[in-house]
Amino acid sequence: MTTRITAVHGLLAPHRQPQKAITDVVRRACLPDGTGRAVLDRLHGSTQVRTRHMVLPLEEYARLDGFGGANDVFIRAATELGARAVRGALRTAGLRATDVDLLIFTSVTGIATPSIDARLVGRLGLRPDVKRLPVFGLGCVAGAAGIARLHDYLRGWPDHVAVLLSVELCTLTFQRADASPANLIATGLFGDGAAAVVACGAGRSAQGPAVVATRSHLYPDTGHAMGWEVGSSGFRVVLDPVVPELIRRNLAGDVRGFLDEHGLKTKDVTAWICHPGGPRILHTIMETLDLPAGALDLTWQHLAEAGNLSSSSVLHVLRDTLARRPPPPGSHGLLLAMGPGFCCELVLLRW
Repeated sequence: MTTRITAVHGLLAPHRQPQKAITDVVRRACLPDGTGRAVLDRLHGSTQVRTRHMVLPLEEYARLDGFGGANDVFIRAATELGARAVRGALRTAGLRATDVDLLIFTSVTGIATPSIDARLVGRLGLRPDVKRLPVFGLGCVAGAAGIARLHDYLRGWPDHVAVLLSVELCTLTFQRADASPANLIATGLFGDGAAAVVACGAGRSAQGPAVVATRSHLYPDTGHAMGWEVGSSGFRVVLDPVVPELIRRNLAGDVRGFLDEHGLKTKDVTAWICHPGGPRILHTIMETLDLPAGALDLTWQHLAEAGNLSSSSVLHVLRDTLARRPPPPGSHGLLLAMGPGFCCELVLLRW
């Protein structure tokens, strides 16, 4: 029962900024008057991010009126970016909006009722009976988890077409007057973007990598490591320094055990499609899995050019893999991401 990923379309928010310009704004917004910027420069420089894309011009962030104002921007911009992403993915797949049977929408940077997916049905011309599933709270892991859930659905409905849409407007969550290390790191790492994936079940004639299997793993007693603290000012980021150590302790066993079930070793994987969580996380993944030099080049490039787009990022890396470094036919790739919980999601692909 083979699910095929037939198209991936990624978008970045319209306002591209060099890292230095963002650092200047963060210094004025977050650091007390008279505070030196050496620590902030070091934190932002350590992210290895050169440019990011933002949903608003830099000067407009200071005028956002609390959580409500930021969330209003999220609803408008997520609907616009989401529509463009889905249209682009369907166009690449050679499908019409009326062909879509399931739309999964994921984000962790804003909330809406009716949900963004509901707002897109009429705008995109989807069928009124399209199945919808809005998902909130998975964070960075949701791009990989979303593909896994598309696969679950299409195994039961092999003649169907399913779409995953991720829109993450991370800059709307930045907290003014918050000089905590977690907020300062987040303001240097996260950016805004969207991505849509079109997948077809085994009953349809489609091209693209096949989803062979998926695996989820939630690590006990690690809920403190990553997430949001929700207050009157919105979403305040939680980033515990223990995250790289959690990856070091757990990821290798999970990946190797998963691959072993399919008669594979890490050396058999020709494409590593990895979420760009940040330099420390990527170095830990490289070391823990003993990956060859260059295995995560596309992930590093995405991090430098756009930062971390939460759940959208791994889908951008997947798009770049399909377009720029397609593996040989018959070879395997592994798509992986980690997120709040703390958890990991693995998707085994075959070209």
